[in-house]
Amino acid sequence: MKSTVSIFDSTLRDGAQGHGIAFSVEDKLGAARLLDALGVAYIEAGNPGSNPKDEEFFKRAGAMKLEHARLSAFGSTRRKGLRPEEDENLKALLKAQTPCCTLFGKAWRFHVDWVLETTPEENFAMIEESCRFLKSQGREVIFDAEHFFDGWKDDPAFALEALEAAARGGADLLCLCDTNGGAFPEEVKAAMEQVRARFSLPIGVHFHEDCGMATANSVAAVRTGASQVQGTLLGFGERCGNANLSAVIGDLQCKLGFTCIPQEKIKLLSSTARALAAIANWELPHGLPYVGADAFSHKAGMHADGVLKTPRSFEHIDPYLVGNARRFPASEISGRAVMLEKIRRAFPDISLDAQSARQVLADLKDLEAGGYQFEGADASFELLVRKRLKPFPPFFELLYYHIYSDYGSGKAGASATVKVRVGEEIQLMAAEGNGPVNALDRALRKALEVFYPVLADVKLTDYKVRVLDSNSATAAGVRVLITSSVHSGESFTTVGVSGDVVAASWKALEDSMEYLLLKAGQQAPAGE
Repeated sequence: MKSTVSIFDSTLRDGAQGHGIAFSVEDKLGAARLLDALGVAYIEAGNPGSNPKDEEFFKRAGAMKLEHARLSAFGSTRRKGLRPEEDENLKALLKAQTPCCTLFGKAWRFHVDWVLETTPEENFAMIEESCRFLKSQGREVIFDAEHFFDGWKDDPAFALEALEAAARGGADLLCLCDTNGGAFPEEVKAAMEQVRARFSLPIGVHFHEDCGMATANSVAAVRTGASQVQGTLLGFGERCGNANLSAVIGDLQCKLGFTCIPQEKIKLLSSTARALAAIANWELPHGLPYVGADAFSHKAGMHADGVLKTPRSFEHIDPYLVGNARRFPASEISGRAVMLEKIRRAFPDISLDAQSARQVLADLKDLEAGGYQFEGADASFELLVRKRLKPFPPFFELLYYHIYSDYGSGKAGASATVKVRVGEEIQLMAAEGNGPVNALDRALRKALEVFYPVLADVKLTDYKVRVLDSNSATAAGVRVLITSSVHSGESFTTVGVSGDVVAASWKALEDSMEYLLLKAGQQAPAGE
């Protein structure tokens, strides 16, 4: 039976140092609840001595009732020449009133000489006295040995003495930090063996991704005796990021048998990753291990056909264990069996040899030859299938649209007029927007909501344009992807292609409206 590994999530502190990441206090509170629900052991929520936002968070976090996680405040050892009780940073750590404090100190002689500009003896005293001070106030103390692996490679005795100082001060856990992200697994293993031979205290590790080794180093450290892994759930953080805990948890718990979070929580890994990415306003990479949308995506016909026969042939674990799902992106290189699998989602009784199924494949190839791509546009793909296999009356018919672009007083804008026929009625609507597509979307929505009020529930959340032939410059065709969402949180993506960006956008908008109306069970009005 493998042992338990404590997961220490630093998304709200180290992760917040990543480029483009900015959490409000409300964001941090929401993220903390998510991480607690996932079952992580520690949430490092910020440095209360560094900024008013973190101070405000800790004030409000005291009222939170966490089921699994212990909140930790982060800060440095006392400043040189001061007593611990005089140090403002240590005072701020106590004021945060978290049950745990994470204290960082120097484990690299180079930093002591050139950054702190003090003596080794003073550095070790700063570590020991700060740990002892926080312990005397009833706090659990995790000591982060900053730059440990660089320090160990440069002067092992000095790096180990920094750990000794923390242990003498009463630290509960010694964390070995690869602050520069330059360590490799064999170095981690050698250092861990020395540390484990010398200390009986629990050992944690904290790796950065600068060499692309953070996950591998974390796993190597655990296999050599580390009992805690620090990182961020999605891997973002300063520079190249931190150890990606969603991958670390997947590797250790699903592959190696360690317990990182409660077993019943492992199925929440993917949904928690998506929810946390939304809070951070960060696009979750599709290829992120275990939790990305494409982590179990099979495009090549041979691979997809194999997975349909026996998933083990091309999947290292069952995606449903981590709350993900296998995907078969619609593509011209996908096999017939894959297309049939996607078609069966809408029409369970269709036969592989059915003429209609073969026609769908032919339609798909013709459209992709013209620039369409249905990967990531499953809503348009489903509409294509439905219109071929089970045609439905059109919900509306476009009679025309006009776009007017305006620019004046340094401000750009547009207005659109849309005329549609719904059953026997004709509706004309106009709207303004911050651009032609936004104006067109608003005008179409206003025209259709008269007949289909359910459309008030949908909003356009993402818009992407891809030039298909850059050699044609402004005459190039474009592919437009539009993502829409409803209040329930469900989202879907549609695609349109044309030599005219507005026409391509119209096609994607039209598909999005039709798809939502189908899913909502709406009925098209009877015609003449």
